[in-house]
Amino acid sequence: MQVLANAGIMALASMFVGVLPLAMAIMYMIWPSEQRLGLIRTLSLATIFASVGGTALGFINSLRLLDRMPQPAFTNVVATGLAESLVTVFFGFGCLTLTWLCVTLGMWRTGWRVSESASS
Repeated sequence: MQVLANAGIMALASMFVGVLPLAMAIMYMIWPSEQRLGLIRTLSLATIFASVGGTALGFINSLRLLDRMPQPAFTNVVATGLAESLVTVFFGFGCLTLTWLCVTLGMWRTGWRVSESASS
């Protein structure tokens, strides 16, 4: 939890994007429709891009801070910066995992099969 308290506004924003496909997937699981499934796909891509972008921004900020630190603090700054940078990608991909599990349950509930949708 302390890592989230130290997260900047861009890191929090990139993590918030991961909640959007998860919310849509929960809706899909309850009320499946092709339109919701299409939104989940595009929101999943947005989550991937936001997670990678948030991680890259964390690396950039860590390297900028590293340049300003005295030499003995090098190891601590690198370790802390890398750990905090990876939180966004961990959170984003965790949300995507839950998202696609909900989609799977929604498809299972409707009896959807890949062969049926490919033939239409």
